[in-house]
Amino acid sequence: MKKLKAFYSKIFFHPNFYLIWAGITLLVFLGYWIPLLFVIGKYLFFFFIGLILLDFIYLWRGGTIEAKRILPEKMSNGDDNIIKIYLKSLYYFPVDLVLIDELPVQFQKRDFKMKLSIEPGEEHLEKYSLRPVKRGVYEFARLNIFIYSPAKLAGIRKRFFENTQVKVYPSFIQMRKYELLAFSNRTDYGIKKVRRLGHTMEFEQIKVYNQGDDYRTINWKATAKLQKLMVNQYQDEKSQNIYSLIDMGRQMALPFNQMTLLDHTINATLSFSNVAMKKKDKAGLLSFERNITTFIKPDNSRQHLQQIFEHLYNLKTAFKETDYERLYRFVRRKIPTRSLLMIYTNFEHINSMRRQLPYLKKIARKHLVIVIIFKNTELQQLIKQKVNDIRKLYHKIITEDFDWQKRIMVKELALYNIHAILTEPQNLTTNVINKYLQLKSRGLI
Repeated sequence: MKKLKAFYSKIFFHPNFYLIWAGITLLVFLGYWIPLLFVIGKYLFFFFIGLILLDFIYLWRGGTIEAKRILPEKMSNGDDNIIKIYLKSLYYFPVDLVLIDELPVQFQKRDFKMKLSIEPGEEHLEKYSLRPVKRGVYEFARLNIFIYSPAKLAGIRKRFFENTQVKVYPSFIQMRKYELLAFSNRTDYGIKKVRRLGHTMEFEQIKVYNQGDDYRTINWKATAKLQKLMVNQYQDEKSQNIYSLIDMGRQMALPFNQMTLLDHTINATLSFSNVAMKKKDKAGLLSFERNITTFIKPDNSRQHLQQIFEHLYNLKTAFKETDYERLYRFVRRKIPTRSLLMIYTNFEHINSMRRQLPYLKKIARKHLVIVIIFKNTELQQLIKQKVNDIRKLYHKIITEDFDWQKRIMVKELALYNIHAILTEPQNLTTNVINKYLQLKSRGLI
């Protein structure tokens, strides 16, 4: 009984089957008034049954389909990841396939379907992309393939039980993309070029003077010895301590573009840490909410980046109020030397920023502090909308007030020598890296 039930579960019919069946039924029905149509419908019925049986025999005995899902070792959060399906036809006639891949529940895609045709003996590699928006373990279930012959009447289903788990990590694709910035003197990755102001005092080499070199760096002793104009070349100071401080409070759970602010921050932190290490600086990590949850001392070794990578993968938002006083005490105790502190947080109201301002001012006395604040892109859309009634006008005024407060926060922080970045979540990585390179070109770190 179980075998019979399993056999029936593999049999399916093409939509053409139902159309032809409906046509034969209509002929038989009209045969009540026109006897000739009844006779035609009866013969067509038996002919149709024969075609279906023949179609099933061809599909069962004519060969089979081999399939395999090829997954990456890990997936990149917030990016398009390529999934491959390898197919090979062992049929001696062309077949039409319908692929239904049982995707992880996190994607909530219940209508995923791919149609293609494959020739006899052909090997085919089908590709599609998935964009995860949450970190964690994703489980791919069965791969279902529905096979139809050229007659397109009957079909059979083959299932490939390939339950596979893949971990979704912070965006390593984005990290590689922004790594190019580390080897360029330009900081115009999609925004603007920042002119280098002055130079640092870390000597690199003596070279021949070229037009445009700073005449203040001329080395007169080398010039006299070689009888041609020589200049000292300097490079950015290296081995500076760079910390990414990630706020894990409930305000970082706000969603933008299907990802939380925390996930945007984690992707940016990974790319920024990689660029800082390529610039020979030392990158560290600190996450905090009511307590300090993660602290990694700065380093620039290859193993260190992997350590940051794994810790970022495990970070989760805590629905608690962030304790900046505890953060200040921890920074004073554990980070004794002057460092660059990139504080990723989100103040939605100016009063919430002012409550934490005393602690930010104390931290900024010893360290170079950059506070990253997010623009609310949903509010930006409301501001641009045209209003035609009092209710919408009221909403627009409130929205503009929130947007204005964000800009005031940046100016108020600047009064206390605290740098600030007001950015859209999607531009976070670019703005953070550009700000870091800008400060480095000015010799502030």
